[in-house]
Amino acid sequence: MFTPKTEAEVRATISESLKKYRELRDLSQEDLATLAGVNRTFVSQIERQQKNVSIDSLRRLANALQCEVYQLLGGKIDEP
Repeated sequence: MFTPKTEAEVRATISESLKKYRELRDLSQEDLATLAGVNRTFVSQIERQQKNVSIDSLRRLANALQCEVYQLLGGKIDEP
């Protein structure tokens, strides 16, 4: 059954998924930021749930992590 999620819950899901994928790939926030073409502080703010992320930025981060966007939105996390 569908359960609506709050904005805070979605931010938490993205935050947790981003950090898990980054750590699975053995990347620092700086490494991920460089690969994705974003600032390290932006990655940090997403992981701390302090920043909303656009779909374009989410796509860049997913590409850098070699995963699909839906996986950062709470889909199954695949081990490398």
